[in-house]
Amino acid sequence: MPDIVIMFFLLGALAGVAKSDLKVPKAAYDTLSILLMLTLGLKGGLALHGQVSWQLLPEVVVVILVGIAIPLAVYPLVRKLAGLNPADSASLAAHYGSASAGTFAVALAFAEANNLTIAPQTTLYLVLLELPAIVVAIMIYRKVTGSTAKASAIWHEALTSRGVVLLAGGLLIGYWYGPEGSAAITPLFLGAFKALLALFLLEMGLCVSKHLNPFPLKHWRLIGFALVAPMILAVIGISLGVLLGLPAGSSLILGSLVASASYIAAPAAIRGAIPEADVGLSIFASLGVTFPFNVLVGIPIYYQLLTWFST
Repeated sequence: MPDIVIMFFLLGALAGVAKSDLKVPKAAYDTLSILLMLTLGLKGGLALHGQVSWQLLPEVVVVILVGIAIPLAVYPLVRKLAGLNPADSASLAAHYGSASAGTFAVALAFAEANNLTIAPQTTLYLVLLELPAIVVAIMIYRKVTGSTAKASAIWHEALTSRGVVLLAGGLLIGYWYGPEGSAAITPLFLGAFKALLALFLLEMGLCVSKHLNPFPLKHWRLIGFALVAPMILAVIGISLGVLLGLPAGSSLILGSLVASASYIAAPAAIRGAIPEADVGLSIFASLGVTFPFNVLVGIPIYYQLLTWFST
């Protein structure tokens, strides 16, 4: 039986397809996304408290390299197979190289529900995957189009995005204060994690329905990419987790993150850095196709893959 939070995603999607008047006000959605990303950061920081060592360096380097490699591979692929222009190809490369906080939250809940061991540093993967892909994709576009924009401006756009600030900030606060120092606020954030995730997924379901109704068959090549890419990327992520000797829960979450696509941090950064790009096209692929695939069927499949790889 799927985790209960998945039912809220389906409820939102079905309500949207049925053209219900159900909607989550923008202010409420903004509050939900802020709380969810802060909670994810805090959970990671609290787990990391007193656990940081140089032994983490290999996996940190590997995750960063993955974040760099994915946009380098995705850009020429979608240029050729999906026939996208340079701006849209760079946008898609940024979205798929970066990671989805929503997918991370669902994978985390799945791992916890199945009693899988999760290493303290696992939330770092989400933070580390947010930045490199966005920066690399923007640099690819600048190079292809001959732009002279400064690299410092690109880094500033990526580093100051809402998702990065909240995730990294929450992680640092949780790490500094630890379980005892943060006891006054953890009931609100950690105790309500599943409820926050359920409401967030309800809104994601409503958003997905807008991209799928009517179904844009003219983008069939992009749809095919958005369905096939997660499986290939998940195999890479899970394989790296196994090779690094990560516990099962962390390997599953790493595979799910590598298979995911951003729809929060990347759109904001690309909209400002590459105004020529049709960000809606990337959101359709990441949120309309890849996200529901991952949360409905992908993560359980990745769990089975992990089981096979580990035996």
